[in-house]
Amino acid sequence: MLVTILHENRDDVTALQCKIVCLVQSGSFKEALNVMNTHSKVLGSEVVFEKAYCEYRLNRVESALKTIESAPDQTDKLKELYGQVLYRLERYDECRTVYTDLIRNSQDEYEEERKTNLAAVVAAMSQWEKAPMEDLGLPESTYELCYNTACALIGQGQLTEAFNKLRQAEELCRVSLAEDSDVTEEDIESELAVIHSQMAYIMQLEGRTDEALQLYNQVIKLKPSDVGLLAVTANNIITINKDQNVFDSKKKVKLTNAEGVEHKLAKKQLQAIEFNKALLAMYTNQADQCRKLASSLQSQNPGHPRPVLIQAAQLCREKQHSKAVELLQQFSEQNPESASGIKLTMAQLYLVQGHVTKACDVLRSIEEFKHKAGMISALVTMYSHEEDIDSAIDVFKQAIEYYQAEQPGSAAHLALVREAANFKLKHGRKKEAISDLEQLWKKNTNDVHTLAQLISAYSLVDTDKAKSLSKHLPSADTMSFNVDVDELENSHGATYVRKKAGKVVGENLPKEPGQGEVKKKKKKKKGKLPKNYDPKATPDTERWLPMKERSYYRGKKKGKKKEQIGKGTQGAMTGASAELDASKTASSPPTSPRPGSVTGSSTAPSGGSVIPPRQQKPSSSGATRKKAPQKKKKGGKGGW
Repeated sequence: MLVTILHENRDDVTALQCKIVCLVQSGSFKEALNVMNTHSKVLGSEVVFEKAYCEYRLNRVESALKTIESAPDQTDKLKELYGQVLYRLERYDECRTVYTDLIRNSQDEYEEERKTNLAAVVAAMSQWEKAPMEDLGLPESTYELCYNTACALIGQGQLTEAFNKLRQAEELCRVSLAEDSDVTEEDIESELAVIHSQMAYIMQLEGRTDEALQLYNQVIKLKPSDVGLLAVTANNIITINKDQNVFDSKKKVKLTNAEGVEHKLAKKQLQAIEFNKALLAMYTNQADQCRKLASSLQSQNPGHPRPVLIQAAQLCREKQHSKAVELLQQFSEQNPESASGIKLTMAQLYLVQGHVTKACDVLRSIEEFKHKAGMISALVTMYSHEEDIDSAIDVFKQAIEYYQAEQPGSAAHLALVREAANFKLKHGRKKEAISDLEQLWKKNTNDVHTLAQLISAYSLVDTDKAKSLSKHLPSADTMSFNVDVDELENSHGATYVRKKAGKVVGENLPKEPGQGEVKKKKKKKKGKLPKNYDPKATPDTERWLPMKERSYYRGKKKGKKKEQIGKGTQGAMTGASAELDASKTASSPPTSPRPGSVTGSSTAPSGGSVIPPRQQKPSSSGATRKKAPQKKKKGGKGGW
């Protein structure tokens, strides 16, 4: 019927609208859009919503935004679509305003869906923009609302509360879907996949990687239809694997390349996936692929430091540390706002190469961390290692001046002064430590330890000042403490204590003259004498010297060897054996036989030489080493 009407009148507005609605309902968005563009003059603004909706479904989000903004009347359904488009464009502030206005000014059966969308906007702002959560009074009556609240809590770092919300969302989902008789258990598990994946993410953040990995794999096995969920889950598995189990990571990375993933995820999610692809290429020794991906990421994100760090890491794996430092130096000069992390990496590379002073210079150029306690400690340690005490003292001086101007008298300031004074005293710079010690003593005149250090320092510079300060020392009476010396000596851990004789219980009777304690003498053991010892003979004065070094040593007597008759093999001749043995001729070098083997000669074929078999060298224990058996490769999908 519709075809007949359009055949008779191609520009029939009602028939064209019906055709467009039919195409939209059947999912033929491209054909519907072609019809609207062909008859744009006739249709005018009658099909603005349908046109914007088709563009939105075809992922032409920018075109959909222009179509909506050009509409003469902003109806409720256009505002609903406008909120969806703004969410896809990650313009969350404007999107929140649109949904808040819709909830306030409309009352229909779609109110719950609008609140769910508003909760999703709040969660996105919390996760990607780190915006504080706002209490908009949204209920948590459905599992979608609970899930979005949990996502917002994750963005705020409240992991325990977020996990509890996900548990609540799981229960609500099971209850709501169980009421529908047409829904199977597989459908319920498929719907719960996004909740379980988010639970695994919280476990991963809490360091429970084994539990997280198990839950991630369960989600992957379900094969959900949401390509965005699969991509995020696979990416998180890759981050757990790191440089281990790279074969599994290479399988999982294919899920991140599925069609339509770029339209399902936020920009930061896509960026993280691309970073992990480059790192995986580096871990699998695909240097060219790693450089290609890192360069692409740098062109897409010119101010982001991570692509440059990946390139530097790849250069370090290739032992090109100097090129890595040059690359980082160039980036830090071009992007000073994000140079802090880059300079820390440069300092680490300098330390790897042994250039400690250069590393210190780079660290001191980081204004953001220059006066942090950790940075000061690291610099002082490295300068001390290089025996550059003046530079270490200069680091203390600059830090003290900074805290004197910003936080005078604070705990951090006084602690820094204390460390500077101790460092100077440790390295014999007592004169330089005087000003620091005076500052500390004025803050606390009851600090005896600081006063003693100050007097010791002044004793080298101004003895009169040292004497005047010594008057402030407490007297000996005030410094004496009620200490039981015997109890202290007998306490656990006391060493090298003189033991006192035990007291005799009872009356102390006076001793008579001449009466004293009898000391027991230990019996000395007689030394052992040799068996042939003769007490009448005079011992040899050279008996402690080796035999060869004694004056009367004349060497061993060389006797003539008797001919060994009849001791060889049957029929062997002793006299002519050396002449007939081919192995002892001048042309054949002598070979040493193995222990326990019989030697013999072998004749080589004409025109070549026999290569002897290679033997294992005997080990230190005398046994011959055996070669370890090689692992056999199993069949199947690879692996050992």
